[in-house]
Amino acid sequence: MVRPDAPLAAKSYWIVVADEYQSRFFARAKKNSPLDEFSSMHNEAARKKTGDLISDRGGRSFDSHGKGRHTMAREKVDPKTQSAVVFAKNIANQISKAKLAGQFDRLVVIVAPRFLGVLRDSLETAGVDIERAIDKEVTAKDAAFIQNLLDAS
Repeated sequence: MVRPDAPLAAKSYWIVVADEYQSRFFARAKKNSPLDEFSSMHNEAARKKTGDLISDRGGRSFDSHGKGRHTMAREKVDPKTQSAVVFAKNIANQISKAKLAGQFDRLVVIVAPRFLGVLRDSLETAGVDIERAIDKEVTAKDAAFIQNLLDAS
């Protein structure tokens, strides 16, 4: 969750580093200023096994002709994929609220390639423009590494 005391308009850039497990929020006053990590969000469901995310099997029914049985459940979305979509929406909602509150002017995202499209769709739905997107898996890296990545590209 983004802190209520998150950097205000003085920090014109927000950098969001994310994958389907976690997101980290950084701010910087200018394009090449030092990064200030101020918040993070976690998706505990993404770390669970698929079997732990499924509540039960679909219902079963007998065929109208013969002695066969079949499931009545329709094709379901993979629970891990659904968890990532919900997490992306939560991230996008936090960013959208901060944007409306004037907490930043420009947004840069560094997102794992497998999660970038999901997050990008959620941000677009929330009405947030991305100035720059970098598809790299760097959520476990320190702020200095992320700053060097931003400054080099």
